[in-house]
Amino acid sequence: MGILGRDASLFLPSRQTGRRDLDIMLQDFNLTTIIARVIVLLIAFTIHELSHALTADYLGDPTPRHMGRITLNPLKHLDPIGTIMLIVAGFGWAKPVMVNPLNLRGNPRTSMAIVAVAGPLSNVILALLAAIIFRLGLVEFTPNPPSGGASLIGYLMTQFIWINLILAFFNLIPIPPLDGSKILFAILPADLVYRLRPLEQFGFLILMALIFIFPTAIDLLVGAPAGATLSFLIF
Repeated sequence: MGILGRDASLFLPSRQTGRRDLDIMLQDFNLTTIIARVIVLLIAFTIHELSHALTADYLGDPTPRHMGRITLNPLKHLDPIGTIMLIVAGFGWAKPVMVNPLNLRGNPRTSMAIVAVAGPLSNVILALLAAIIFRLGLVEFTPNPPSGGASLIGYLMTQFIWINLILAFFNLIPIPPLDGSKILFAILPADLVYRLRPLEQFGFLILMALIFIFPTAIDLLVGAPAGATLSFLIF
């Protein structure tokens, strides 16, 4: 699951002035932005879900393999409606990887947390790898849809890093069904986790309320750390 910032630029310091860059990175809805998002999401969602599947498989659960999730084929991981929503509305989801905790080696809660963190970690790694080309000076930071060819590559790679960071930090929010909830459950005492389990059925509603009623919280939990990380990686 993921959410794209309404105005990513609020967290991006300007390279030229040292002040906040007020250019809008993801809000412009045009053909260039749509194409860039589709390309990035095909990669980001696929690697994210594949990482869950590979980790679960490594830890002893054959469920993802039996369901055909050990693959780089995006069609096995993308949810059509969720992907379209993410492109046009800024909020969407991929197909969740089904995991049976009882098949995992070690403590089930700890193992599930390891499976969960693999997804966001893969997005951070993708962002780190993409940032290398900025550090080497091969492309320029391009927050807005460009007109030139060289700037187009810069825009695509800027989107690539930003969206992967957004997916990583958003999925670390400790609210079901996000990955962060499984990590939290591995940290909390077992008796407290037992009392919190019934709230899982309301997790999606809580998440929707957070996104649409308290968007500032999303900015603080997702946009701010993603923007700070982006600035650290490429500036």
